Amino acid sequence: MEVAGGAETEIRPLKPCLLRRNHSREQHGVAASCLEELRNKACDILAIDKSLAPITLVLAEDGTIVDDDDYFLCLPSNTKFVALASNEKWTYNNSDGGTAWISQESFDVDETDTGAGLRWRNVARQLKEDVSSIILLSEADLQVLIDAPCSDLAQELRQSCVTVQGLQNTLQQVLDQREEARQSKQLLELYLQALEKEGSILSKQQESQTVGDQTDAVDMGGNRESSSTIALTSQILTVLKEKPAPELSLSSQDLELVAKEDPGALAAALSWDAEKTVTVQQACNQELSLRLQQVQSLRSLRNLSARKSSLPGELRQEPKRARQDPT
Repeated sequence: MEVAGGAETEIRPLKPCLLRRNHSREQHGVAASCLEELRNKACDILAIDKSLAPITLVLAEDGTIVDDDDYFLCLPSNTKFVALASNEKWTYNNSDGGTAWISQESFDVDETDTGAGLRWRNVARQLKEDVSSIILLSEADLQVLIDAPCSDLAQELRQSCVTVQGLQNTLQQVLDQREEARQSKQLLELYLQALEKEGSILSKQQESQTVGDQTDAVDMGGNRESSSTIALTSQILTVLKEKPAPELSLSSQDLELVAKEDPGALAAALSWDAEKTVTVQQACNQELSLRLQQVQSLRSLRNLSARKSSLPGELRQEPKRARQDPT
């Protein structure tokens, strides 16, 4: 934190990113503290004409527009961005390897580790950049770090084995909390279903539901014709189909993809009715918002703690303010 003329200015850490144009495979590594700085550097490094402003930054994997600084801070280091001029639209580029994060092969190409070994190392590097990203990880990524050898993980994170063991215990607690939340939701759903069966208004609900289903069937038919493709991967679709409370199993990036997907296309892909599809999308959106709020809260507490430790004591500050007031 800098103090100039009595005003305090927070210094944001630089985030390493990868930039390229829409139809180019040439990538440029840059570091920026906010989206505006990244846009300015994109214009300079990628030689984008100023007349083609405003520049839009999207994730290279799926074209998600990144226009919020808080969301930008939540992304891991070395996220791949595509810079689009005002007259351009994002198109998928197979050179991204199906992921907006830096690919595993780009790390330690000469390593002889197995695929699983490369995966936990990749997730560990993300965690090393920001511990609060634990909240954003999928259940699969959490399990990978829990199962990683403690000594190897300690070496990767440059921490002691005791510290890493505590970290793995924390990861297990996060995983357990998600499982408990899933079980609670399942019990609540069973309880509500039992109430519906015992209620005297069930027959009326069935009559209205029949009319609604017919309307949904007509609507879904139109959606199948207009939405033939879906941006979600088969892995995400499998989680949505098979996992109870799937929003607890997905990573934050996957949650955003599900929440933004066209409801009709998603319903057709999963063979669901419109009501169930919308309910799941709302749950994914709520879980994503909760995780981002938790990350922001952790970072605010961390910045406050750093600020208190960097400032001198109150007894030493007050005389300095007293001398400045008369002037």
